[in-house]
Amino acid sequence: MSILVDKNTKVIVQGLTGKTGSFHTNQANAYHAGTMVAGIHPKKGGESWAGENGETLPIFATVAEAKDATGANASVIYVPPAGAADAIIEAIDAEIPFITCITEGIPVLDMVRVKGRLEKSQSRLLGPNCPGIMTPDECKIGIMPGSIFRKGNVGIVSRSGTLTYEAVFQTTNEGLGQTTAVGIGGDPVKGTEFIDVLEMFLADDETQSIIMIGEIGGAAEEDAAQFLIDEAKRGRRKPMAGFIAGRTAPKGRTMGHAGAVVSGGKGDAESKIAAMEAAGIRVSPSPARLGKTLVEVLKG
Repeated sequence: MSILVDKNTKVIVQGLTGKTGSFHTNQANAYHAGTMVAGIHPKKGGESWAGENGETLPIFATVAEAKDATGANASVIYVPPAGAADAIIEAIDAEIPFITCITEGIPVLDMVRVKGRLEKSQSRLLGPNCPGIMTPDECKIGIMPGSIFRKGNVGIVSRSGTLTYEAVFQTTNEGLGQTTAVGIGGDPVKGTEFIDVLEMFLADDETQSIIMIGEIGGAAEEDAAQFLIDEAKRGRRKPMAGFIAGRTAPKGRTMGHAGAVVSGGKGDAESKIAAMEAAGIRVSPSPARLGKTLVEVLKG
């Protein structure tokens, strides 16, 4: 199995006609043909988009029109920051079940508005400011490099885009492969958190172990650790390895992601590592040893 996306996922591309949207749509269709089914542009409805692999996609003026015409059950957003929140809300209003927003730099207040809409809907949002999601050999949404993935049994969830790829590459090299890799993004206000993804991985029979990669800032990792402790008491646990990025960051300074800021004595690497270890996660001493750390856990 996999989580969230599979070979039957049909994706609408909001921002298809831009440079970034076109590039990554080409990459997605090259990886698994037929995943992307339509594009959205309010002024280009009725036109079509020609990909470099010879395929064409219809362009619709609205998400609702595209969903009705194609039966799409997912959307990916490459819209620039100023319009990204409205693009997410349009997808929510069209009742798209799964929305992925790649866009970086969306104002926090815009995302607060989006969060309010999400809570009243049946839609799930991944991101923003994330690399997307990928199930090997089935579906690629976002900017992850497909060549490093292999079908396997490790579920990967990460706040860091780059370290997502690192974990994928290493688990492939160790012969483990992946069920699904999920980049939740590092912004302080986002749609999907660690707990949401961990819940799905724990419930997925094919996911036999999990890698969780966090960052300084916020309390998502500590919350996830408590969730894992509570689930273990109910008899639900899986072997896990992890890492916290930003160990050397000075307190009070944002490092990289907007959510990666330590303040008020909270959100530092030490507290996150301690929480993860208390939950039974083997924390890797370096991102370069994530794969080997998980193998050590599996060997006992």
